[in-house]
Amino acid sequence: MGAAKQAVQVEVGDEMDVPVIDHAPAERGTARKILPIVEGVVLVAALLAPLVLQDYLTVFATRVIILALFALSFDLVWGYAGIMSFGQALFFGSAGYGVALLARDLDITNIVLVLPAGTLIGLTFALLLGGFLLLGRHPSSVIFVSLGTLTGSYAADRLARGWYYLGGQNGIPSIAPMSLGTYEFTEGPAFYYLVLGILVVVYLLCRFLVRSQFGLALAGLRENEQRIAFFGYKAQHLKAIIFTIGGAVAGLAGSLYAFHEGFVWPNMVGVVVSTQVVLYVLFGGSGTLIGAVIGTVIVEGVSFWLSDNYRDVWPIILGLLLLLVILFRPLGLISFVLGERERVGSFGAKPKEKRNAAP
Repeated sequence: MGAAKQAVQVEVGDEMDVPVIDHAPAERGTARKILPIVEGVVLVAALLAPLVLQDYLTVFATRVIILALFALSFDLVWGYAGIMSFGQALFFGSAGYGVALLARDLDITNIVLVLPAGTLIGLTFALLLGGFLLLGRHPSSVIFVSLGTLTGSYAADRLARGWYYLGGQNGIPSIAPMSLGTYEFTEGPAFYYLVLGILVVVYLLCRFLVRSQFGLALAGLRENEQRIAFFGYKAQHLKAIIFTIGGAVAGLAGSLYAFHEGFVWPNMVGVVVSTQVVLYVLFGGSGTLIGAVIGTVIVEGVSFWLSDNYRDVWPIILGLLLLLVILFRPLGLISFVLGERERVGSFGAKPKEKRNAAP
């Protein structure tokens, strides 16, 4: 037993050391290679997809990739910080409305302006809502934050439907295409690869974040919030930071979605879309990043196929499939190939490396 596991001291901040159980070298050599393989397979499939898909399916795949970016934002918030946000669409939709207004009223469609603007809108709304829900005098409960974000999303939906300036029930149609100089990004392979490139960059940044020292604190926060607080960390501040980052990623996704679809409507900020992104992450597997991407692709793909072949009952069939996965694989489909150890992650140098580095 002692040979199978070793306690590795991982430095946290400047003063505290947190014991992390590290598996035997044999386990390190096998289990930890699975995640990069899954990520590589998904990336290769995404790069080759437009070469084999028909034009209308490439358009559909572009939408799915944007939604996968949206799912990443929720996985950061819930999968790594344990914040059940039922209002993630608030940041997604508000950014969509923001860039739509820039295009409609100011004729601003340049990609170097609208995407940062949408990201900033999502970040700002998340900062305001997160500050209100998470940074009170007393720690916020999971139920309080869940209901608070849900209320925010519902209020935004009602506001959008009743505000004439935002188009009311009809939203804002006929948004001008996103541009770069004189080139306009329209539906097709160019838009697809643009969105895929953005997803890859954001994914790598998120992967770096959750494997950093900050990510170590988040892993501890997810596993045992009270212990992290005992070590001196301000858990609510950590939650507010990752909540704000998640809002920024959702805002970026909402901006891309608005220009890809060509219009925005109240549902983008509402409860339905907020629930939809929860299902993506539940189905794929939370706390892995790649699980959110896989869950989005499978749920949207199955929905597309079922709605085309079983038009009358496809929502019922999809609901049953989701229920079965949640009941029998609560960690999502990614748990078929990814162990709990790799999902949590490992931090710091290996014991051998530390011994060899010592003078």
